[in-house]
Amino acid sequence: MADSSSLDPKHLSDSSPDSFPDSDAGLIEKTVESKLLHQGKFLTLKLDTVELPDGKHATREFVEHPGAVMILPLFDDGRVLLERQYRYPIRKVLLEYPAGKLDPNESELACAKRELHEETGYTAREWFFLTRIHPVISYSTEFIDLYLARGLTAGENKLDEGEFLETFIADRSQIFEWIRSGQISDVKTIIGSFWLEKVMSGEWKLGDPVSE
Repeated sequence: MADSSSLDPKHLSDSSPDSFPDSDAGLIEKTVESKLLHQGKFLTLKLDTVELPDGKHATREFVEHPGAVMILPLFDDGRVLLERQYRYPIRKVLLEYPAGKLDPNESELACAKRELHEETGYTAREWFFLTRIHPVISYSTEFIDLYLARGLTAGENKLDEGEFLETFIADRSQIFEWIRSGQISDVKTIIGSFWLEKVMSGEWKLGDPVSE
């Protein structure tokens, strides 16, 4: 049995950011060799050999992703716009906020505006950057920038060829019930919903609107 003193808070390191080491050198892995395993339409699979902090070598298999955005479209009455879309890898229809990957040389904000209009037909008067998340840090470079869109105006959507989805409007309380029950399992939608709740409660303040 482990020494009970190891569980005493006095023996645990302070986990506040100010207590972290000044340097990450003892954690960083250095690339020794990089091999291309597969080049897809927009995903790249690589196998890298890395040097560990102790000097030993290991391999890292991962996917390079161009990055993506997700939009939280907020109506004036506090309700939000979501989508139902079939996700082939898990063979399920999921409930999600509008989202999409960046095109080459496209800014994150331009991508957010484009995806909202293409998928839902809506445009927004105000855009707020919320945060950047990394949803699959163990095997992908993917990041997703989260935006809040306000002052929504309806219009015609322009879905890509072969893209099928449905849009609907929901109360925020209903979204959290779907999260609790597991009906919403998409991680970016879950994170975005909690961000939105913090903002709407006033606990987290929005920054200034962003523009290109």
